[in-house]
Amino acid sequence: MTTRHEAKLIDRGSIVTLDMLGPTLQILTPPSDDARAPCLLRGTIPPGGAVPLHSHPEPESFLAVSGEVEGLVESNGSVSWVRVRPGDVLHVPGGAKHAWRNRSREPAVSVVVTEESLADFFREVGTPVGTTPAADAAERFAEASLRRGHWLGTPEENAAAQLGGSVSP
Repeated sequence: MTTRHEAKLIDRGSIVTLDMLGPTLQILTPPSDDARAPCLLRGTIPPGGAVPLHSHPEPESFLAVSGEVEGLVESNGSVSWVRVRPGDVLHVPGGAKHAWRNRSREPAVSVVVTEESLADFFREVGTPVGTTPAADAAERFAEASLRRGHWLGTPEENAAAQLGGSVSP
């Protein structure tokens, strides 16, 4: 593990791309023993793809790099879709319900700043791109989410939010 006092250029060849049940994610910073340490990710939502309604304790700040995506955000007890374009930043506080959908014809790519504990979750449930996800991948995702204090929207809640699916088993 890298300590807080070491600087290191990350070898691009060592960055693994994880399939997160459709969208992909790259963890750009090395693992840390500190669950609250900052972590940098690169996420891609393919055309027509979505990230179902969910929340988790860790905050996330998204910087849109390319493509166009819509984020469903909770504010004052209600939810609404906001369009996020390259250069836009969307901050999601820990515990806030949110979702993503890409209704464009291009992949939507964002750089995400969050905490190491969320990167640990992604390492646990993600499948390296190029390998076949396990048949029970969605079930494992839901179980790990529950164990870590995440909330996942039901199929009905995702349908009401105009999302096509849910990772609930």
